[in-house]
Amino acid sequence: MIDRIFNYFIQVGAVSTDTRNIVPRSIFFALKGDNFNGNSFAERALELGASMAIVDEELPLKDDRILRVDSVLQTLQNLALCYRRSLDIPFLAITGSNGKTTTKELIREVIAKKYKVHATRGNLNNHIGIPITILSIPKDCEFAIIEMGANHQKEIESYCQFTEPNFGLITNMGKAHLEGFGGEEGVVKGKKELFDYLAKHHGKAFINVELPKLLQAASEVEMLSYGLGLPHFNVKQISENPTLTYSFKDDGGSIETTTKLVGTYNLFNIASAIAVGKYFGVSQPAIHDAISNYCPDNNRSQLVKTGKNQVIMDAYNANPSSMSQALVSLSNLRGNNEFIILGEMRELGNESLAEHESILRLATELQLEGIVIGKHFFQHAAAYPFKAFQTSEMAKKYIEQNPIESKMILLKGSRGMRLEDLMPLL
Repeated sequence: MIDRIFNYFIQVGAVSTDTRNIVPRSIFFALKGDNFNGNSFAERALELGASMAIVDEELPLKDDRILRVDSVLQTLQNLALCYRRSLDIPFLAITGSNGKTTTKELIREVIAKKYKVHATRGNLNNHIGIPITILSIPKDCEFAIIEMGANHQKEIESYCQFTEPNFGLITNMGKAHLEGFGGEEGVVKGKKELFDYLAKHHGKAFINVELPKLLQAASEVEMLSYGLGLPHFNVKQISENPTLTYSFKDDGGSIETTTKLVGTYNLFNIASAIAVGKYFGVSQPAIHDAISNYCPDNNRSQLVKTGKNQVIMDAYNANPSSMSQALVSLSNLRGNNEFIILGEMRELGNESLAEHESILRLATELQLEGIVIGKHFFQHAAAYPFKAFQTSEMAKKYIEQNPIESKMILLKGSRGMRLEDLMPLL
């Protein structure tokens, strides 16, 4: 069955999973979710232009264009594997607790200076998004970058089975998704699954050797090492006012570059992009030109000038590691009237209360002022010098009555907090 579907896919070159945006002649995969059943929309998908529908339930409609399989999701992933094996190009898998999307975007810009590259779009980094990403790779592509998100062990391992990466990069191993991974040790085990796959299949891993957890996790895989302060690979911050200017020095010389990125922590992401670019033969001027011209979007490390304030918009997601880094980076911008608006960090399980208090303690030590939002911040807030609200709506009403002006604002929290809704007031 999968051979038939694959041969047909090679002809039509497209898949769809949503009748609201059917690609003409595509293969419709009737996926199921908590609140929907794609099998119910198979007929509609064909009416809208799909040329084949893959279902896993018996339908009253009899149509040769409808193929029933045991599992639509498994078939989608199997099709992605078949197509991936037809592509003899580098497949770079990227995961990590923080910075994986920014790193992916920087690497995409760098690699595009020399190769036809395709990378994960948006947040298509899960069990559905990754096979869709693979199946959207053009036939003439020369380099694929696959972002892998995960919130529990064995997830990265499962993605590798149908992605078959030959290169890998883990940005870091921090305090993210502690509830699903089962604590920090579980995070390390879960992320390490990428290195384990590469080791078994003779792949190579880009390793920031200055991060001990990564170095330890990579003990069995062939390493392509880089860092910030190595003699042959040196990335140094020159200024942050408020965007980063850095210098890079290696055996071939040095170069200074101004970026559109905010936050010292982005030096690690920049170093990753430089390392990948160098390995794949992108010239040094081209690497740094790509980094210089990269404009962050989608609420990640964006500097937004509103007319009343400057806002570091970093509200796509948050965990204790990324939140701490962002606070320290903000505190380094002394003289810009720094102000924080922090939203709750999700998926921390039993560690949630303690981790939120730790953030409040750090912000106090850094002598920052501002607002915190969410029940776990709220429970501790009486002991700390911040305005605290249980919901974003309550914070919004407060800001409406107490306008914030002439500040450098860090807006950061988990996406479920919808902190971007506060932007019109800032």
